[in-house]
Amino acid sequence: MKRMLKAALLATACVGVATAAFAQLEVRPVVDYKDIYYPPEFAKPQIAPEIPFDPVDPHWFKLPPSAPYGQDVDFGEVSAVTTNSKGHVFVLNRNDVRGNVYGGNATQVLEFDEKGNFVREIGHGMYGFAYGHGIRADKDDNIWVVDKGADMVTKFDGVTGKQLLVLGRRAEASAPYWKGDPDARGDRPPEEGGFAAPTDVAWDSKGNIYVSDGYVHCRVAKFDPAGNWIGSFGKCGTGPGEFHTVHNVQIDKNDHVWVADRTNGRIQIFDTNGNYLRQVIVNVPTKKYQPLMGHQYPSKYEAFTPDKKQNLEPRPGTPDALCQPKDNPNVMLLGDIYPGRVYKIDLSGKVLGYFGHVGKEWGNPGSIHGLACPSENLIYTAEFVNDRVERFVLHPERAKVTGN
Repeated sequence: MKRMLKAALLATACVGVATAAFAQLEVRPVVDYKDIYYPPEFAKPQIAPEIPFDPVDPHWFKLPPSAPYGQDVDFGEVSAVTTNSKGHVFVLNRNDVRGNVYGGNATQVLEFDEKGNFVREIGHGMYGFAYGHGIRADKDDNIWVVDKGADMVTKFDGVTGKQLLVLGRRAEASAPYWKGDPDARGDRPPEEGGFAAPTDVAWDSKGNIYVSDGYVHCRVAKFDPAGNWIGSFGKCGTGPGEFHTVHNVQIDKNDHVWVADRTNGRIQIFDTNGNYLRQVIVNVPTKKYQPLMGHQYPSKYEAFTPDKKQNLEPRPGTPDALCQPKDNPNVMLLGDIYPGRVYKIDLSGKVLGYFGHVGKEWGNPGSIHGLACPSENLIYTAEFVNDRVERFVLHPERAKVTGN
């Protein structure tokens, strides 16, 4: 009897422990973004219409078979996307992983035609490929790949796929850097013609080349059309003309250089000589989203203070990606990390409309890292946490202005 009673008490205790361990689901609270998270001149929210779009087709891209298995290749982590004048889509992903952690290559460039059919891979096994970050097509349909891991920018002929030009230089495979801490390159001072984790590339009306030398050197580097070094502008900091993660760069019809200063939560605009003109900060009301991806989860913010360095990357409207539609030079498209929206703004910074919500479902962008915009109503989003590219066909004529 005593043994039976002891066993029953033990069983009850175990059930009690199990119940206590699984009795409550812990859910992180959603940050309520308020005016205090924006500079005073941008604290007033901008009310803009949400732009409707067609249902996103998850099978639009026809990926190539992978020998010897005969199965479809997956995109993997997609870093950027661009299009040429024929409507072909070039996807920069990090799915071709080879080598060890610090010295391997992951960059892959896949080309698709205007109907989503696979065309070819460009630059397979290039020494300038390691951990791709940005991809752009220039006015002549040449393809430029900016590689954050290799510290290089490579220009490819859009017809033959052959390498035409390289900027920067990758550390030698035998260098101690590849055997030790990859952050050690952060100790390297800026140098003429060299980069440390570059992110994007753009061109002005004269063909000069601008590279956002983004994660380490906090600057924009300028080259002539032949690739000869001209100079650079910017330094690390939070003031005008100072950057913290230079993530994207675009040049508008006025030859003004738009820089996505991501960690500072703003776009800064310059002339082609690097003179500061103004800043743009997007503040459109957002619902209280429950983020679905850890990368997007917003930090707990304190009130905005101009003299305090803050990580503003998850703040709604913080620019992660920039793209100027080829059919409308009067607007700029901006993609943010949180809450995963794409905004259409005019060149003064006024928000004309937006679409997108954070999520895993198709039609919900997540962690937008790059944009392609062959037109202002046809947008491709490169989503590096969702491992995909989404194709959005917009219908602004159906939009209604709503406030959150």
